[in-house]
Amino acid sequence: MVYPFSMPDGKPDELGHIPVLPDEVVELLDPQLGEVFVDCTAGLGGHAALIAQKLGPTGTVVLNDLDQRNLDRAKVNVAKALCPDDPEAAKVHAIRGNFAELPIRVRELGLSADMILADLGFASTQIDDPGRGLSFRFSGPLDMRLDQLMPMTAAELVNTLPERDLAEIIWRYGEEKSARRIASKLVAAREVEPITTTDRLAELVRSVSRGPRGSINPATKTFQALRIAVNDEIGSLEALLRVMGIALRKQSQTGTGEESSWIGQGARVAVIAFHSLEDRPVKRAFGEWVKSGWAKPITKGVVVGTDAQIALNPRARSAKLRVCRSVRGDASG
Repeated sequence: MVYPFSMPDGKPDELGHIPVLPDEVVELLDPQLGEVFVDCTAGLGGHAALIAQKLGPTGTVVLNDLDQRNLDRAKVNVAKALCPDDPEAAKVHAIRGNFAELPIRVRELGLSADMILADLGFASTQIDDPGRGLSFRFSGPLDMRLDQLMPMTAAELVNTLPERDLAEIIWRYGEEKSARRIASKLVAAREVEPITTTDRLAELVRSVSRGPRGSINPATKTFQALRIAVNDEIGSLEALLRVMGIALRKQSQTGTGEESSWIGQGARVAVIAFHSLEDRPVKRAFGEWVKSGWAKPITKGVVVGTDAQIALNPRARSAKLRVCRSVRGDASG
């Protein structure tokens, strides 16, 4: 397989981007010529470009993302993959917004998806941009917003929330055992001086939460918790799963007078989660869809990265892929 964002030696391109579980995503979604692919979290378009190669010039790709810069890059790259001879003729629709609102936009385009992918990770351009404040590896403003139009930053949460609420966020979204001690430290520190940078936050967290040697960085869970809270990631994921479930139910009831769904008959639905807070609701939703007879599982449990993939792309270490297929409806429901 040709990876549009990789160099011939298999290393990342100048953007440092390699999609996680690329072969598995393409194999399990099984794209066919002329089909419609909806990418709920396009990023730089790595997965979408791989799928586009299989769809051919008659295929359609819908890209959704909160980051306009990444969305613009993804559209260009996916168009080239879809129609190499005439990228301007490619049917690529780029939509900026929360993926929970994507079903409405797909219906407005008059489309019904044959494949849907939600990769819940982040593009390397976001993680490696100090201005985003997403990583403690770089010194930058304590922002963490994936959509710069959102009103609340991580700095505002850290500097204004009551200690009890701050501890609750760190515990709930970071599953951090030292949440109370971290919150107490942050509240004491902000009374002296506002906490406005990533390195200052990381320094404060490390001062009260030191894991065993060789474990993950002590600041990891707190950064994860604040990022999830700032962007309402779990709420958005649950909203997406909810509308997916409604669409699958409608699809299973085709022939009973229900209106058409934005998810087509026999559509393949894939979600890549990166931590338990994401994977739990995905697992629960997939189980409910299968139990209700709206979908059939394509994967048994989760698909994870191989040792070779992890060596090339460390982000694949925590990736968990689940895929199901919508059940064709009939008159009996």
